[in-house]
Amino acid sequence: MTHHITAMLNAHPGGTGTEDKEKLAACIAACFECAQTCIACADSCLAEEKVADLARCIRTDLDCADICAVTGTVLTRQTGDSSAIVRSMLEACRTACAACAAECEKHAQMHEHCRICAEACRRCEAACTTLLESLS
Repeated sequence: MTHHITAMLNAHPGGTGTEDKEKLAACIAACFECAQTCIACADSCLAEEKVADLARCIRTDLDCADICAVTGTVLTRQTGDSSAIVRSMLEACRTACAACAAECEKHAQMHEHCRICAEACRRCEAACTTLLESLS
């Protein structure tokens, strides 16, 4: 998946600024993967017998999914200078992923979908951190 993201970044007539294209592509991919995984986890939680016990997990999944999707979209845009916005989005995404991972980890022993989601959240959190550090 990052191959196509990198190809599109390279094809942009304005370039990608000073970001490391591989780190940028990896973060975009991690954001969209995490969004999809969080939505799937929330849906799986809704199908569980004790859904009321998973209400907080569902909410965190959906919040994280939305934040990751928007972050991936903002990172994809290369026209204009939006470095302050990009940094803020990466921080928000990292925070949402950490919260979602922590919540899903509470249920990971009992629900495989929560274990998978926690892993995707931790990967996205790390990708956001790596990209943020490269922007400094």
